[in-house]
Amino acid sequence: MTNINPDNPIRVCFISPKAYPIFNPRVQSVFGGAEVDLYTISTELAKDLRYHVSFIVADYGQPSQETIENVRIIKSLDFKKNPITGARKVWAAFKQANADIYIIKTASPGVPLLAQFCKKNKKVFIYRTASTRECDGTYLKEHRVLGRLFRNALKKADCVLTQNNNDRDNLQQSIGVDSTVIRNAHHLPDAANRQKEFILWVGRSAKVKGPQRFIELAQRFTKEKFVMICQRATGDDHYDVLVKKATAIENIEFHPRVNYQQVGEYFHDAKIFVNTSDSEGFPNTFIEACKYATSILSYQVNPDGFIDKYNCGQHCKGNMEQLTESLKYMLDQERYVKMGQDARDYVEQHHDIKMIIEKYKAIFNRYNN
Repeated sequence: MTNINPDNPIRVCFISPKAYPIFNPRVQSVFGGAEVDLYTISTELAKDLRYHVSFIVADYGQPSQETIENVRIIKSLDFKKNPITGARKVWAAFKQANADIYIIKTASPGVPLLAQFCKKNKKVFIYRTASTRECDGTYLKEHRVLGRLFRNALKKADCVLTQNNNDRDNLQQSIGVDSTVIRNAHHLPDAANRQKEFILWVGRSAKVKGPQRFIELAQRFTKEKFVMICQRATGDDHYDVLVKKATAIENIEFHPRVNYQQVGEYFHDAKIFVNTSDSEGFPNTFIEACKYATSILSYQVNPDGFIDKYNCGQHCKGNMEQLTESLKYMLDQERYVKMGQDARDYVEQHHDIKMIIEKYKAIFNRYNN
């Protein structure tokens, strides 16, 4: 391991505009798994005095700069303002961070902007993928201009990180970029036996998340209790219709949002966590389920086939009828209990923050001059 002088720490800056509500739970606003991932890594890294950690977020009315969990939080763009003004504020935040290494996750206009900044200022640019759609060419096809800018930015990156082996292989084929696989990391609570009570869904109302499938599933299992935590996705004009439909079903308990710090209680009490997405990278909700010994029922997503390989639950290959039959199978004879125990074993082996953070440090140290 490269020696680092604590008096001259490596300066690492994370960029994730929507992550501020995780740092400050008083702010009631939407965020997703990508934000959780960078929050987890940044706060864990900040415990090591050999690193100085900053984090660029959007303008939620907070001070221009503050320190939370040893991380220097820098305010940048206001989503409600002109995008050009926003880009200028983000650029100014890059400069204010004055980091050696910048890391960003999720395809957005911020990715080529950061690539340009790092090239101009001779900084290290690291990109971490957030979704399979970024890796298999889907994003490039759906966003002609931004897709081209995104592809060019990744080709300029000093390092690209993917969440699983499938994404690594797809990214090489679609863009021709090599990447390093680092799985999402979580703090693991002590394993504890607890009464499991309901079937859980957690996510945003985005169409790709397929929340309506969970509602349909609840209608097919009227004797089971279903809990749905669904926050409004950015730009979703149909959210109120979804909420009305979900709350009209007697066996669904609906919550528009739960603070990240509290959502673990729901995973802890769930028999089964249901993922109904069409596409994801490696959902943080999968790891949340595993760390609380909760089995997984997935409509489509199964990165690296881990659900089957490690007996963490059931994978339904995008088939709604199979989703129904698999839920019956898991509930029968309480098979979900053993699957949940195996899921806990899996997460201890592959997603413990204490192990994952060392992989990040090894990469950051590589660029320490």
